[in-house]
Amino acid sequence: MGWTRNVMRVNLTAGTIKREPLNMDWASQYLGQRGLASKYLVEEIDPKVDPLSPENKLIFTTGPLTGTMASTGGRYSVVTKGPLTGAIACSNSGGFMGAELKNAGWDMIICEGKSPKPVYLYVENDHAELMDASGIWGKSIWDADHILHARHQDPLIRIAAVGRAAEQGCLFSAIVNDLHRAAGRSGVGTVMASKNVKALVVRGTKGVGNIKDPKAFMQAVNAGKKVLADNAVTGQGLPKYGTQVLMNVINEIGAMPTRNMREVQFEGASKISGEAMHEVRASDGRANLVTNAACFGCTIACGRISVIDKNHYTIVNKPQYWGASGGLEYEAAWALGSDTGVSDLEALTYANFLCNEDGLDPITLGSTIAAAMELYETGLITREHTGGLELKFGSAEALTKLTELTCRGEGFGRDIGLGSKRLCEKYGRPELSMSVKGLEFPAYDPRGIQGMGLAYATSNRGACHLRGYTVASEVLGIPVKTDPLVTDGKAELVKAFQDATSVVDSTGLCVFTTFAWTLNDIQPQIAAACEGDWSLEKLLEMGERIWNMERMFNNAAGFTAKDDTLPGRLLSEAAQTGPAKGKANDLHKMLPEYYRVRGWTPEGEPLQATRTRLGL
Repeated sequence: MGWTRNVMRVNLTAGTIKREPLNMDWASQYLGQRGLASKYLVEEIDPKVDPLSPENKLIFTTGPLTGTMASTGGRYSVVTKGPLTGAIACSNSGGFMGAELKNAGWDMIICEGKSPKPVYLYVENDHAELMDASGIWGKSIWDADHILHARHQDPLIRIAAVGRAAEQGCLFSAIVNDLHRAAGRSGVGTVMASKNVKALVVRGTKGVGNIKDPKAFMQAVNAGKKVLADNAVTGQGLPKYGTQVLMNVINEIGAMPTRNMREVQFEGASKISGEAMHEVRASDGRANLVTNAACFGCTIACGRISVIDKNHYTIVNKPQYWGASGGLEYEAAWALGSDTGVSDLEALTYANFLCNEDGLDPITLGSTIAAAMELYETGLITREHTGGLELKFGSAEALTKLTELTCRGEGFGRDIGLGSKRLCEKYGRPELSMSVKGLEFPAYDPRGIQGMGLAYATSNRGACHLRGYTVASEVLGIPVKTDPLVTDGKAELVKAFQDATSVVDSTGLCVFTTFAWTLNDIQPQIAAACEGDWSLEKLLEMGERIWNMERMFNNAAGFTAKDDTLPGRLLSEAAQTGPAKGKANDLHKMLPEYYRVRGWTPEGEPLQATRTRLGL
């Protein structure tokens, strides 16, 4: 049946923990993880609630394939209303926490209210209790992880925690598990800290023995693993270079956002690329990359484990930064690197370590620092604001010092912790925030990849590549090649990617499988694991249902068609170099067609006929 059918409801205000049955009617319509937890959130909170108030809820959620033998079946999500955006937030993480939670016998943990004092939630199979966190409040995630492992004397517990940045109110704080895997975007960690919850600690030994048809399931799983192994991206590129395999590719096609998205190509891209991470350093005879790493059940192993050059980067004074830890992935390398103009690989690695240790979303961090650098150029931010720090594009010192300050919530780091939208509004140039709905752009300039512009503008959680990754089609030719510089057909393409991703995010599987898999590879795994009808047609309808449900929540929260837009820079300032030279993003050509394809009004609201068809 795929599900444990158990939901844990934690009332932090009262200090109570209760078990309740999973709503199987909802599960039959939304499957699990993103879809099902979002349904719970939509039903239980007011869309206009203050994200940092006790009335908001925070949901840790697994999918029906989490913890199973399915390749990449280790995912979990955190669902809430995001403080950075005010929109619905679902942040996905890998590592081992998802599988541990499922093996403890839980599909979902719903946290509501606010604890009167700092606590952490300890879960061991059926046993759960809120425990005093006063000794770890104010500690970094890495320090808290060390303390909790020592306290519980069990090396196999899994920990997801927030850092000092979340405690200080940084609006883009992440929840980090396994030291360097993160539910990273929208500020889910900030919500967790606002509830006085420092960590979730889980030990599960029950196993996952609730597969509907084990024989058919393993046949489907093994077939899927072969497809992943035989694919050039999932079998070769990602294991060797990780997502950093994209750095030089995206730069060459002229879609590398550079210096707060003023440019589309970065002259230092090769110095911070996946290839550069393999190069042996003359200073210490080691490469930045130590090895690749895999999350639970993953046969791709795109994770990076890196070691910093302590001879080069003298700012590092903690021994834990000299050893191997989570290394740069493409989005972090781009945001901390080309967007700020910094091409120092060791500086980026150090800043990324800081993000892991104290729970910062590196995309929003890098983008906000880039906006601050442009504001510094205009004279609106001065050394008086920054405590004497010179915020010039290309300054590794500015990047790393601001990251340190933001982690601790000190000095100008508190301004950076606002995110670029609020930062730019504070200093009088809101148009310099490269964001949608308050969420900063990922590493694909929509002038060079037109479909991504539409995907960003219409994404339910703000600018996000993982809500509709048309790069797969427009750049990599997966599953079919489309021209990145044209707008024709992009409305249908974006809708298809958005709906399919909604399905994948609800399974417990990793979206990176879709470099090789289509839903035709995933559907047999779901059908064999879960009771009920899980035909391809039903899954596609479910993906559409999830997308429209999220949209309706955002509409009720106050978002309108006016929020489905891009910064003026990307709509009016043409790319100056590369294949997209002379082009801006033509969102105005794609958006009306997208609304029509979606079955929405010209104002961006789902038609009654659409809602009826999808059972909304």
